[in-house]
Amino acid sequence: MASQTSNRIRASRRAMPDPRGPISERVIDAVRMSDDTAPTRIDLPERLDPWGEDVQLALTVCHELHYRGWADAGRDCEWDPALIGARTRLEESFLDAVRDEIDPRSGSATAADELDGLARTVPTGATAHLRRHGTEREFADYFAARSIYHLKEADPHAWAIPRLSGAAKAAFVAVEYDEYGAGRGGLVHQELFADLLASMHLDDGYLGYLSEAPAVALAPVTLMSTLGLRRSRRGAVVGHFAATEVSSPVASAWLLKGLERIGAPEQARLFYREHVEADAVHELVMRHEVVASLLANEPWLADDVVFGILALQAVESRLDTAFMQAWAANETVIAR
Repeated sequence: MASQTSNRIRASRRAMPDPRGPISERVIDAVRMSDDTAPTRIDLPERLDPWGEDVQLALTVCHELHYRGWADAGRDCEWDPALIGARTRLEESFLDAVRDEIDPRSGSATAADELDGLARTVPTGATAHLRRHGTEREFADYFAARSIYHLKEADPHAWAIPRLSGAAKAAFVAVEYDEYGAGRGGLVHQELFADLLASMHLDDGYLGYLSEAPAVALAPVTLMSTLGLRRSRRGAVVGHFAATEVSSPVASAWLLKGLERIGAPEQARLFYREHVEADAVHELVMRHEVVASLLANEPWLADDVVFGILALQAVESRLDTAFMQAWAANETVIAR
């Protein structure tokens, strides 16, 4: 285990992947440049495809500057004005696209109603398939795609902490404390997922599958980062986090059943067993202490909280469809 941890530390900052079009090429080139050669502006096309490979990779490269950074960055460019300007334009286009995916009738429900509905939802799609019929190859595909987020699990939501106050902040931090292992490094959920990957003979390095991950697997993470990095969208971050925790216990239990069915190693099962137990409590804390307290103090954030809940479902639905279509064709979402 010590050698695995050492390898993960050495690989915590990766070199940037190859570009997937002119937008990501300009962003990657800008990050690699030195102070003397860095551009003052990054020109973007008038028309963007926010769900496309080029935009999603460009967003990922920009966002990662605020996490662990890039090993081949030419300077400290986390707050470079040209990159921030490009990132903001791409984010706005992406948020508009996510909004277009949401059924307008859904926005009429309250956050409490939306979360209650999620709590009653029976898993379908990839989760149901993996529980009942999933093969080791399909589980590996699922884990590789999910590693883009799970190896930074809880980090995108943590941006909201300094933007909350009072009871909502205290309860939010309590949930995050568990996500970070309650003070025990080996139980940090990011580490548990890395252990899962290693036990399934997959790449457990941070962003290890970034080059192979399609846009549909990047979008759930770029959405979290887009919301998390904006103080004005703190309501959406809370809604997104609440929806994540509410939907996790049942889905994790189903995935655990699937892993037991295929005889997966215990280290692979531990990640989902931890989520079955912890998220059952987190669900209640997020619904009744975080969301309720936030909206009691800042009721004007109600629509933003609902947006966060629905936005999660929109991007996850697209990824779920991609899994099911790939597996039906005996293919994988992650090209390996």
